[in-house]
Formats: sequence, structure tokens, C-alpha cells
Amino acid sequence: MEIFNIVGVSQNCIKIAPLMKEMKARQGITPALVHTGQHYDVMMAWQFFEDLGIPESNFSLAVGVGSHPVQTAEVMERPEPVLERERSDHLLVVGDHFGD
Repeated sequence: MEIFNIVGVSQNCIKIAPLMKEMKARQGITPALVHTGQHYDVMMAWQFFEDLGIPESNFSLAVGVGSHPVQTAEVMERPEPVLERERSDHLLVVGDHFGD
């Protein structure tokens, strides 16, 4: 069973690290990491990967810098071709809520 895990900003890396570790430890589960690439500082993003033991992403959506609405639109649009082509069994998206 393949599970695609979409992760974006640093807070999401903290959430996905233990999930990826547990998925890799389970027989019959193949986790794939899809990184949105929306970090303003690429080195900071990869530092989180290294510090938290997150494997290198299988796919990068390379969303990059932009206004909040532009980034949101790109994060919603760019996974579609990857998901259609790869056809994983499940999709897990970690994120944050807006507001207080």
C-alpha cells in the first residue's frame, strides 16, 4: 500500500516526521513524500528534513515564493498531475488552520 504524504512549511515537517518513521517501519506500507517547495528559505526547509530524520522527498512541487493566495492556489493545483500519474492508494496532507 502506497501512501502519499504532502508536506509544506516547517510546522508540517514536525508533524510528518514521526508519521513517516512509523510508516517506514510497517511492512506493506510504502510512504512517498511530496514536498510543496513553498518555503522562502530552501536551506531552512532542508535543515528540518535533516534534523527530524525525514527522508528526501520523492516529488517536489516547487511552489516557491508568492503571495499567500498565489501559494495557496499553486499548492492546490500542482499535486494533481503527480497524483494522477502515480495513483497512490492513500493521500495524507498535514497542515495548519488559519486564525487563533
